[in-house]
Amino acid sequence: MQLLEFGGLIVVLIVLLALDLRFFARGREGTFRESVIWSLGWLALGLAVTGVVLALHGSEDAINYVTVYLIERSLSLDNLFVFILLFAYFGVPHRYRARLIFWGIIAALVLRGLAILGGTALIEQFHFVLYVLGVLLLVLAYRIYRGVGENVDPDRNLIVRGVRRLFPVTDGFRQGRWFVREDGRRFVTPAFLCLAAIVAADIAFAVDSIPAAFAITREPFIIWAGNVFALLGLRALFVLVEGLIRRFRYLDETIAFVLGLIGVKLLVEEWVKVGPVTSLVIVAVAFAIGITASLIGDRRDPEGTAARLEARTERAPAVDHDL
Repeated sequence: MQLLEFGGLIVVLIVLLALDLRFFARGREGTFRESVIWSLGWLALGLAVTGVVLALHGSEDAINYVTVYLIERSLSLDNLFVFILLFAYFGVPHRYRARLIFWGIIAALVLRGLAILGGTALIEQFHFVLYVLGVLLLVLAYRIYRGVGENVDPDRNLIVRGVRRLFPVTDGFRQGRWFVREDGRRFVTPAFLCLAAIVAADIAFAVDSIPAAFAITREPFIIWAGNVFALLGLRALFVLVEGLIRRFRYLDETIAFVLGLIGVKLLVEEWVKVGPVTSLVIVAVAFAIGITASLIGDRRDPEGTAARLEARTERAPAVDHDL
């Protein structure tokens, strides 16, 4: 039964990715209005899947799915902040960004699927892994609280450095291609280096994403379904985030708080049981408070909000097109 469910989810995923790639801002930069409509549509679809989970698995798994979905959807915003930094660092033109985000989504889903399978096997064999994950979440919550941008330096990224050692790099984007052959030699383009950095970021985000999901449920299908529908539509959300980023001045603090709570939940679950409804309410309330505080702070201190945005987008080093 579970194998059939996974197969069906993969088919749905392929169809939805194809629709997104074909109909959302194909071959051009999406508009803010388009991004709002598409983002709301993806959100509605992700929440509507709760009904399918309810019919197939019952109410408890349905609540767990919503909780995982909301957590992963919120964490995907931090993915987008990292993408913004990487695009600025590599000087990626807007017309090439949608394709990079698309393949970033594919990489994230594959990596998280492997992490889910590996995490399930580990937890079944070694219960202490949960406590390791709990401590890891607390550490990651602290790092996010200090600022996601401070650790995003492609020059220090092992994957990017490895690619540069293996291949020479072109001085331009070559129509967004990843590899080109010039003068009998194979070159990689800055677009491919940016993709390598995105994959590395996906690995890093899987480290905090999957432990957070395991704190909610141990059911692999529920966790992966939450990840699938949270990451779908990330291209539209990217355009939306670029337009609304000033309104979320406390996003990092809110996510750090939620991850910290989940880490504590993992560490004390042997003595204190927190049900799925309680987890969902805590997550929803935390994000409602964070968003409300961000809106209020934006109105009271618009200059401070603009300064935070500038700090986020300028932490990456200046672009060097010679690479």
